[in-house]
Amino acid sequence: MCRLALAILSTIAAACAMSAVDLAALWDFSDPGVSEQRFREALKSAVGDDRLIIQTQIARTHMLRKDFAAARDMLRAISPDVAEAGAEAKARYWLELGRSYASHRHDPTTQTPESARLARNAFSTALKISKEAKLDGLAVDALHMFVFVDTAPEDQLKWNQEALAVIAASEQPEAKRWEASISSNTGEALYDLRKYDEALKYFRRALFLREQSEDSQGARDANWHIARVLRVQNHIDDALAIQLRLERESEAAQQPRAYIYEELQLLYQVKGEANRARQYEQRAKALQR
Repeated sequence: MCRLALAILSTIAAACAMSAVDLAALWDFSDPGVSEQRFREALKSAVGDDRLIIQTQIARTHMLRKDFAAARDMLRAISPDVAEAGAEAKARYWLELGRSYASHRHDPTTQTPESARLARNAFSTALKISKEAKLDGLAVDALHMFVFVDTAPEDQLKWNQEALAVIAASEQPEAKRWEASISSNTGEALYDLRKYDEALKYFRRALFLREQSEDSQGARDANWHIARVLRVQNHIDDALAIQLRLERESEAAQQPRAYIYEELQLLYQVKGEANRARQYEQRAKALQR
């Protein structure tokens, strides 16, 4: 059989393996409580692997509220059934188990060598299952979680570049939707390594993708990253123009951000405008209370 035919069959097989439940439609990451209610309602009519998959997402809603013990209890309860389930249910189980030990929601002071070991083992298992089943979106998800275990910028860059390679080689929408986020993460790792010109390329790629998908908040975040690099490169007026525009846009959207005010504080300090800098410092602190 020719290579193209094999690729088509692999894509079809991966699509068939995916859950019948539209998880994205049920998620509201800004409100995990509402998300849990939606998942529990969907659970009432779900059967087979879909029941297990939904329960992994309910566990994740607990993690977003920093109740990691409750999440692990739920995952522990479904573990025997997951062992006999299909690839997606298994991959999602191991992904969420890993997130219960390491994620952006964990306080850094709670991260220990043991929690890192448990998270790494879980993410590695999720990645292996996802790759074997050609579930590219879940493979990218697993790869991007390793940065919470390997926190050195060099390691984070490696994991992000591997995730981008999976995205580039995939035709699956579940993988392609990750490109903006992973591009931004790659830019952040390069920024931490002080490779500012390279970082700008990835932040601009993220901006392009956010604008293509009409993600206004994501576009503002990408512009913020770009302006921060410009400040470090001493392009102060260019950076200031972007941050002032972001200030107007975010406030118009009723989504003010402390990090925008913090950048404006730094920019006005560089320009020698102490009063303006102090005003933005106070505004940033007010949002952080």
